[in-house]
Amino acid sequence: KGNTIDFHLSKTRDHRAAKRFFKKALRSFHASKPRVITVDKNPAYPIAFEELKKEKKMPVGIQIRQVKYLNNIVEQDHRFIKKRVRSMLGLKSFRTATSILSGIEAMHIIKKGQLILRDKSVQN
Repeated sequence: KGNTIDFHLSKTRDHRAAKRFFKKALRSFHASKPRVITVDKNPAYPIAFEELKKEKKMPVGIQIRQVKYLNNIVEQDHRFIKKRVRSMLGLKSFRTATSILSGIEAMHIIKKGQLILRDKSVQN
């Protein structure tokens, strides 16, 4: 069972957006270097991955997997978000989508137990 390392909302799904996502995810302080990155079949991911390797910004030894069935875990995680957004009848603007989806994703990470905030409450 993989953990959510990061999420990235972009207006486009091109290799520049994929590159920004990989950079953001890999520099996050809470994540150790992943062994494998599982992504969907978007053709932009391998291009961005190779560019980062050439720029020496991708740690050595990481593999990218684009196998349809291995991405099911990621898609199941998206089901939670889709369920919430469907009841809102869609999102009207990119700015609204960014704030709402970031909040939903953050709460989902907490609910899955990937972020423990017990000692960081206002009361302590």
